[in-house]
Amino acid sequence: MKVLGASVLVMESLTLGFAILLATKDQSTFGIIYGSVVALQLLLTAGLLKRRSGFYVGSLLQIPMIAFGFFVPAYFLIGVIFVGLWAAAIIVGRKGEAARAAFVAQAGEKA
Repeated sequence: MKVLGASVLVMESLTLGFAILLATKDQSTFGIIYGSVVALQLLLTAGLLKRRSGFYVGSLLQIPMIAFGFFVPAYFLIGVIFVGLWAAAIIVGRKGEAARAAFVAQAGEKA
């Protein structure tokens, strides 16, 4: 769950960085600063996923990430796709960790 979540957050940060490049020619300085702050927060939150609170912060950061669509309208769609990937990372990650725990428990019984 941690690896999948971190990879989604890092990719969101990189994609937002590229979207900032699109915003430089059409938007004000506020849009560029806003995107930069959100991208940096996403990148730093990837390191917080060692704790449960990191997933809450990552989930909350999905809102300002989608809101960047007000500066680059195509980012509304990209943001929704990343929210789906974030949810999938949490769901698949939990199933993977449960399967791994069951496998470790089963291997411990055989030993």
